[in-house]
Amino acid sequence: QVQLVESGGGLVQPGGSLRLSCAAFGFTLDRRDIGWFRQAPGKEREGVACIRSGGFTTYYIDDIKGRFTISRDNAKNTAYLQMTSLKPEDTALYNCAPVCGSAGVYGNWGQGTQVTVSS
Repeated sequence: QVQLVESGGGLVQPGGSLRLSCAAFGFTLDRRDIGWFRQAPGKEREGVACIRSGGFTTYYIDDIKGRFTISRDNAKNTAYLQMTSLKPEDTALYNCAPVCGSAGVYGNWGQGTQVTVSS
């Protein structure tokens, strides 16, 4: 079965850190771009970070630049999103996908991992 499984979310105080993981099952990520997406309550899902298949090119939305880092470990068939200096507005359900860009291009979302930033 082809699927991506996200983990690592939780409740954290403002200024805290989390590392999200995205493990692939049933296919390999090494030749795929990987995107992290999030959906906050009442808002549409948005792409927040992307890493190209080669692993050397990354993109971030302005809101998270300098705070989040996307990476990949092809040997483990896993991608990561290191999140630091978390803010309440980062609260959302986070998903990964083997695509980058608009969330509308992908339709096989996993359960995601919830990140809640609150004091």
